[in-house]
Amino acid sequence: MAGSLTRFARSVRQWFDGSAGPRDGDAESEGVDWPRLIPFIGMHLACFSALWTGVSPIAVAIAAGLYVVRMFAITGGYHRYFSHRSFRTSRPVQFAFAVLGASSVQRGPLWWAAHHRVHHKHSDERGDAHSPRLDGFVRSHVGWFCDRKNFSRPDTVSDLARFPELRVLDRFDILVPLALAGMLFGLGATLATLRPELGTSGPQMLVWGFCISTVVLYHATFTINSIAHRVGHRDYDTADDSRNNAALALITLGEGWHNNHHRYPHSVRQGFRWWQIDLTYYGLALLAKLGVIWDLRPVPARVIEEARHRKASAAR
Repeated sequence: MAGSLTRFARSVRQWFDGSAGPRDGDAESEGVDWPRLIPFIGMHLACFSALWTGVSPIAVAIAAGLYVVRMFAITGGYHRYFSHRSFRTSRPVQFAFAVLGASSVQRGPLWWAAHHRVHHKHSDERGDAHSPRLDGFVRSHVGWFCDRKNFSRPDTVSDLARFPELRVLDRFDILVPLALAGMLFGLGATLATLRPELGTSGPQMLVWGFCISTVVLYHATFTINSIAHRVGHRDYDTADDSRNNAALALITLGEGWHNNHHRYPHSVRQGFRWWQIDLTYYGLALLAKLGVIWDLRPVPARVIEEARHRKASAAR
């Protein structure tokens, strides 16, 4: 009983301090961390509060805008920058990407990038934390990050961990989402006073702008781990089950070209062909023109030709 209470207390501390979790190899580092499911399930249940808070055009607009901004922070920041270093930028902009990514409530940039690098090293093999081939759809979509062994950060991001501001943000990753939630509540309350004709309120803006937007963002992001390894077509004969899926590319701003990405993960773009819509790449290209980022890594011509040759061979 005492051991269970200790583990529960540790799990609660982990909500606020990522350093409180067990380390790899600890006796407590195996199995589902049930207390960590509480805030995740609570976020989903909070969405139903919209039945009481109601809805307004301004709340839906804020929710949609935050979905797009935070999805870009995940795809362009957490994924293409922190995980794959597919472009370069300044330290302040790097931190801005990290803060925006943390607002997505998908933990800190070091943890996210570290696990993603392991995924590429062992994709759809033992060692991959979210393989639908090995562990099924549900675990690849949501179950893997509830496992105690995946709470700790793999030792794959020494290049990022040298920045103290990233380490602090990674340790206290809940602070940015809490600040965002507070600002949204305050925005709704202010608008209710100053612009009552907009029909919003603090609770309504919190539910739509934070809870609903975040839950939709969760599952859109998670589809790349689950659906993009099951549904779609393959332009490249990679060792894993990655697929290109145009529908997922639209809702994830370009991440759905997943087979392309697994063939050449270093590229800043994942839509390798002109008709493969990659909104994240377009945004990054704009930032490059503005001088905010630079040294964008392209797709080698030989990689694009490889897909053409494979398609031509299959048509014979």
